[in-house]
Amino acid sequence: MVSRSRTALVGVGITAAISLLAACSTGGDAGAGGTGGQVRLTYVSYGGSGQEAQIKAFQEPYTKANPNVTFVNSSPADVAQVKAQVTSGVVQWDVVSVAPAAATQHCGTLFEKLSLPKLNPEDFVPKAIGECYVGNFANATPFAYDADKWPDPEKAPKTIADFFDLERFPGKRGVITNLQNGILEYPLLAEGVAPDKLYPLDVDRSLRKWATIREHTIFAPNVGALQQAAGSGQVDMFLLSDSRLIALLNEKKNIKIVWDKTVVSVNALAVPLGSKHKAVAEDFLQSLVQPEPVATITELLGTVPINRKAKPNLTEEGKLVEVYGPVNTGETVVQDIDWYAQHWDEVTTKLNNWLVS
Repeated sequence: MVSRSRTALVGVGITAAISLLAACSTGGDAGAGGTGGQVRLTYVSYGGSGQEAQIKAFQEPYTKANPNVTFVNSSPADVAQVKAQVTSGVVQWDVVSVAPAAATQHCGTLFEKLSLPKLNPEDFVPKAIGECYVGNFANATPFAYDADKWPDPEKAPKTIADFFDLERFPGKRGVITNLQNGILEYPLLAEGVAPDKLYPLDVDRSLRKWATIREHTIFAPNVGALQQAAGSGQVDMFLLSDSRLIALLNEKKNIKIVWDKTVVSVNALAVPLGSKHKAVAEDFLQSLVQPEPVATITELLGTVPINRKAKPNLTEEGKLVEVYGPVNTGETVVQDIDWYAQHWDEVTTKLNNWLVS
């Protein structure tokens, strides 16, 4: 028996509870440490359709195999909140979405070092598994636009440079302020910086480029907020992750994706330092990167599978956002996790100061 009780996973301040509790059965707790006691993991991600998909692909199969484990879902994920909990000694979160670079920079200080004996690094794409994180999928953040605004493909935006061209393409822009979604890479790519010359990033130059369209841009705090803005027509063109573009396509929104230069990053999960359920969290993390759940999350979100053995069966909408599929006729830019791991806090502070200035 599976029961669910939660509020809608929307907006930027949601809290949701999911109870996936099966009737007691013999041997049902073996996958969760064999303690026999009830364990409740607090899982924090970014809400909306993305977190709904993670519940279905990751949490439901795990609770079915481990009836003594339940999940409480909350959002949004925030490294600052992790720091506050760890510093105060009151750690409430057990599994949290995080950039691999942030988990790496704060490995052992804000995030637990993980024991993952069930995982073979050769089964995964590069940088999918770290000392303090496990990648759950890779995200592309393509450039897309409202096709009702530009119904003629010949007169519609065709390059990332067009995103910054207010004269030829007037209208409201939208971008996610999360570093993982290419907010610093795209301005440089628009100015002609070659993908293999991006790093080290010229952050000041990137912010100067954003300043040229600042008054015409919504700087969304998370993917859910920008998805809502795009779906309601508040923005005419936007840089939005594949996992939220597929949701808009499933809703039959008239959007078109521009495959020019597209930034890809690994999305990860980590365990805050001091979690009372580290062992169960580690077991859960190892379960969700097996081929079947990886295939499921890819099918639901159109994301890039991080397990090489996963064989997703994509829908037609999923194929439209498949960054490594035939639809992408442009270039793919993979974020440099090692560079970000050395500069994460510094760059985050500079970006945040610019946003509020």
